[in-house]
Amino acid sequence: MQALQALSDPIRRELLALLAAGERTAGELAAPFPVSRPAISRHLRVLRESGLVRVRSDGRERRYALEPAPLRELDEWLEPYRDLWAQRLDALDTEIARGRRAKRNGDSA
Repeated sequence: MQALQALSDPIRRELLALLAAGERTAGELAAPFPVSRPAISRHLRVLRESGLVRVRSDGRERRYALEPAPLRELDEWLEPYRDLWAQRLDALDTEIARGRRAKRNGDSA
C-alpha cells in the first residue's frame, strides 16, 4: 500500500491536511515548514507518486490538490480494525471510570 508508506512521514501528513482545505501552490505549501523548498518538493513528489496528490500547471505555477481515492482505499482497509479499537477504548474508558469511582470512595472514607 503505497499511500500508507507515503503517510508515514509527518510533513507529508501535514501537507495533505493543508491540501484538504483546497488547492495550493508549492510555495504556499512550503511556507509553514522549517525545511527547504527542495525538501518540500521531494515530499510532494512522494505524495504524487503514491497517488495522494495531483498537480497541474497554471502558467509558471504548479498547483497541487488532494486526490482522495487512495485515502478511501486506506479507509476501507482499516475498517475491520475499527471495532477492535472501539472495544479496547470502551474497556479503557470503563477502567478509568472505575478508578475515579474508587478514588472518590477512598477519599471520602
